[in-house]
Amino acid sequence: MEKVTGIGGFFYRADDPEKIAEWYAENLGVNVPPKSYEATPWRQDAGTTVFAPFAKDTQYFGPDMAQHWMMNFRVRDLDAMVAQLRGNGNEVEVDEETYPNGRFARVYDPEGNPIQLWEPGGKDPG
Repeated sequence: MEKVTGIGGFFYRADDPEKIAEWYAENLGVNVPPKSYEATPWRQDAGTTVFAPFAKDTQYFGPDMAQHWMMNFRVRDLDAMVAQLRGNGNEVEVDEETYPNGRFARVYDPEGNPIQLWEPGGKDPG
């Protein structure tokens, strides 16, 4: 069977696409989408990616039941990322539990989209 090799893009609607792209660049280091083929797009490090549908009534993405997605970003140092985000004025919820596959935190972008941050550790789910 032929398989896909990874995520090539993540596309979604936004109230202010340029503003939200800048927030991701300034807070998480995700380059703004290139406006030409000569510009450099964001490149992710190789690693585990979990592709997981959830039940329609899940509260895992947050209390807004209209929210249909949540992005999970791998990070090298969760504590450093949390400090950076908080230093930029963002509220970050850190899960105090360390799981067999690592540590987690959550932040919301300026339009209320949930972002889970994951510092892999221990057992790799892949």
